[in-house]
Amino acid sequence: MAIITISRGTLSGGKALSECLVKCLGYRFLDRDMVIGNASACGASEEKLREAIERPPNFWDHFSEEKSHYMIMFQACLSEQAKQDGLVYLGNAGHLLLHGISHVIRVRIIAPLEFRIREVQQKFGMNREKSVAYIEKQDHDRAKWTKFLYGVDWSDPALYDVVLNLQRFTIEEGCRFISAMAKEKSFLATPESLAAISNFALSCRVKAALLLNHEIEPLLIDVTAHNGVVELKGKVRTRKQWEMVESTARNVSGVERLVTDELVQALDR
Repeated sequence: MAIITISRGTLSGGKALSECLVKCLGYRFLDRDMVIGNASACGASEEKLREAIERPPNFWDHFSEEKSHYMIMFQACLSEQAKQDGLVYLGNAGHLLLHGISHVIRVRIIAPLEFRIREVQQKFGMNREKSVAYIEKQDHDRAKWTKFLYGVDWSDPALYDVVLNLQRFTIEEGCRFISAMAKEKSFLATPESLAAISNFALSCRVKAALLLNHEIEPLLIDVTAHNGVVELKGKVRTRKQWEMVESTARNVSGVERLVTDELVQALDR
């Protein structure tokens, strides 16, 4: 089975498409709030994770690593859920959070402004002017997040495998189209792609564990994993920091062997 990520603008039909796909394919459903609600399983604070995800970046965020650290924790939580295929994920930048996994179908759904205005009015009871302002703000915040974290324009069609335009498709037609894609050989999970997402999830768990250890200063350490073997690359400042990094990584569930040949002590104190 595949993993389907759905990216959309505010009230553009993403929820309805997700519900249709779950019913049609028998897949599990997951959204951002569900990931955040299970944050404790990844060692993160639900309150802080929600704040970091929902508040758009401002000027000072470009000088602070806290938000990107919480996004790493979110990625760790999401990748754990994605280790089992047969998943529909509805959330901002899911296709970027699960990058490099071959059985992920990256879907973007767009809708005419009038469609979205009606959806906002029905959901919130806003007048037309406030509905338009709400849509513009939400889309702007999402675009800022994607640019801040990944340096890409989230509306770029090259980031997706398919873009559904509700001006030409109905939800039901789009659902049938994506369901057919999910059954194509090129999007089915393979032993190799399942191993890739398992390795990815383990590397995310190690990154999150290093960030959550408050005795370790913020570090620029690259983490890769392959069949339980985790390799750390980067710099530490002291021998004590080295030992703390090594101990923290070894204690992460799933780590069978740790390789630190390219973990360099920059300065001995």
